This record gives sequence, C-alpha cells and structure tokens, in this order.
Amino acid sequence: MLAIIDYDMGNLRSVAKAFELLDTKVLITYNQKEISEASHLVLPGVGAFADGMANLKKYGLIDFLADQVLVKKKPILGICLGLQLMAKQSEEFGIHQGLGWLDAQVKAFDLKNYDLKVPHVGWNNIELVGHCPIFLGIKQNSAFYFVHSYHFVPNNLEIVSAKCNYGIDFVAAVWQKNIFATQFHPEKSQFLGLKILKNFLGVKGEKNG
Repeated sequence: MLAIIDYDMGNLRSVAKAFELLDTKVLITYNQKEISEASHLVLPGVGAFADGMANLKKYGLIDFLADQVLVKKKPILGICLGLQLMAKQSEEFGIHQGLGWLDAQVKAFDLKNYDLKVPHVGWNNIELVGHCPIFLGIKQNSAFYFVHSYHFVPNNLEIVSAKCNYGIDFVAAVWQKNIFATQFHPEKSQFLGLKILKNFLGVKGEKNG
C-alpha cells in the first residue's frame, strides 16, 4: 500500500488518481497507524512553506515522519512543496525551518536579469544527472510540468538527480538513499510522469550511499 500524506496542502486526489492508474492501492491519510503500514510514502503539496510545516506539526507528523523516513528508511517521494519541505529552511515570506532531512535551503528565483515571469509555470526539459532509479527509462531532456516560485538549493550537489533551466539552472529532482523528490509534478506530466511514479513503486529501500 502507498500512503499519500494528508496535511491540507494542495489537491492530493490528483496524485492519488495517477497512482491508481498504475493499479496501486492508495490511501490519503494523516493517520500514523495507516502511514506506518504503507510500504511507500508520498509527500505532495502546493502552497506556502510555512503553512506546510505548520500543518505537519498540527497533525503530529514531523517527528513521526522523521522516524519513518530516517530511521525505518521507508521510501518516500516528495513532490513540489513536498521536496522543499525536506530542506533545512526556506526564505519564503521570512526564514522558516523545514523538516531538515536534506542539507539544503529553499530560495526565491532571482530572474532580474532575465525576461521571465515568476512563478515558473509549464513544461520544461530536464537534464538527468547520475542513475536515479525513478528515472529508469526516461530519456535525457524529457519535458515535465512545473509550477513554482521558489527553488531547492542543496549544499551537497551529489544528491541532485535532475536539473532544469529557467533563466538560471535549478534543481529539478534529488535522491538521497530512500528519499526521492521532484520539483516538477509527475502527476501532471502525462505518460512520463506515470513512468516515474511506477519506478518509485519499484524502489525497495536504500539504493545509494
């Protein structure tokens, strides 16, 4: 079973429907017992960083998810805000502390030297880095769907599994042990997005150092 973490941030049904197309049993839940029984976790989300952290705290999920992910090493996929919440902190509307699972900050796009609008919305090509298992069968420069105003800046570039360019190069996806996350929305990225979700379901646990 796959558990989608319900913390009142975004349309979780669209993520669930994508996984259901893969004939996967899906539960949208904030119940700790149900989450603990799942083999894979998904942390999606659209909205403000501070609201996301406040809602995770409200549902008593911060320490619980840390145990599931960092101690029990359960595979987890972060999507959009879900990726950003895994960072140590964000500068979105002030400085806010994140889950801290990944050594990174979340920063605003600085596009003053480019004729580009924020948020970054729409299809964009990604450059794959390394051999992340969720990108198995995905060709270099494939296009995925993005909607975001802030981007993920890791201190350890070795965790970057995909990059993208929107005036500046930014992180499109990361991979650290059992933690996978994308800035783009696989559930909105048609066939290739479903391919990534299917690959994630095939992950059995830690796969890199």
